[in-house]
Amino acid sequence: MTTPPRIALIHALKHSIGPIEAAFAQAWPEARLMNLLDDSLSADLARDGKLNDAMTERFLALGDYAAATGANAILFTCSAFGPCIEAVARAHAPMPVLKPNEAMIERAVTMGKKIGLLSTFPPTLVSMPPEFPTSVQIVPKLADGALAALDRGDRATHDRLIIEASKDLRDCDVIALAQFSIAATAPLVAEATGRPVVTTPDSAVEKLMRLLKAKA
Repeated sequence: MTTPPRIALIHALKHSIGPIEAAFAQAWPEARLMNLLDDSLSADLARDGKLNDAMTERFLALGDYAAATGANAILFTCSAFGPCIEAVARAHAPMPVLKPNEAMIERAVTMGKKIGLLSTFPPTLVSMPPEFPTSVQIVPKLADGALAALDRGDRATHDRLIIEASKDLRDCDVIALAQFSIAATAPLVAEATGRPVVTTPDSAVEKLMRLLKAKA
């Protein structure tokens, strides 16, 4: 019996922890999870308006810490920090270091050419579209006010604003939910739009299982 792999989950929003733990519990309950949260990352990015060298250094430090604890893979759960995560992946190759959205993007592009990208965090709609291949058309959509509602503990308003925003994406082939914190609304968005919906946590867990089983 081999020891289950240790997966370090690194979060910039506290709302990301529940959805990824739920995805692991459903798909890969044997994995040993370690949660690292620095919720000042998203606050500082929102304040600075762009990623900088100091932010990359912070990500490298988090990656080093996770690796030093014996992690077999690292999954970042906040979608607005792509270049910082790529720096960690280069530093720790060949260990799997996943951006939160890469597995979902791989899945979404197999499902259609016109992809609706729904987010509650404005920087994500800047950083994430370039991660898709140029062969697809991205239709970005912000559910304005939803994240603030979630921060207040008002999940009902959060979900309602996401559903309202998603209705603008009804002519897309597939709708991609850009953050872990909104993954739970997938069935509601599918119902409101009649479109297939992909989420980041489920796709990420599936890809990690594939990568680590392949290594095992």
